[in-house]
Amino acid sequence: MIRMWFFPREVREVGTTPDYRFSLANERTFLAWIRTGLAITGGGLAVAQFVPPLAIPHLREIVALGLILLGAACSLRAVDHWVRCEIAMRRGLPLPASRFPAILALLVGIGSIVVFVGVL
Repeated sequence: MIRMWFFPREVREVGTTPDYRFSLANERTFLAWIRTGLAITGGGLAVAQFVPPLAIPHLREIVALGLILLGAACSLRAVDHWVRCEIAMRRGLPLPASRFPAILALLVGIGSIVVFVGVL
């Protein structure tokens, strides 16, 4: 599987070619996750650059680094999910389930509460 991560074109050699609409939908989903990762990373950079120090020492830096790491994780997860879905479609298997959207939502919610407390 690691090899597929770094050479996604090899994914196209697995199984049979699915209807192109499914592959394009998978690609659009991948691009949406990449945009989300970029937005989260940009938010982290904005926090680091423009937010004044908060009441809790180093909270600003922790939030900024957390957002940047979360953005990176989101982008890497996008590649993994795209590969797994493409392979499943080519093999005629059910699409793999993903808990990442729920985990991302929980992390953003918890992070928002932490920042809220820090601003108070």
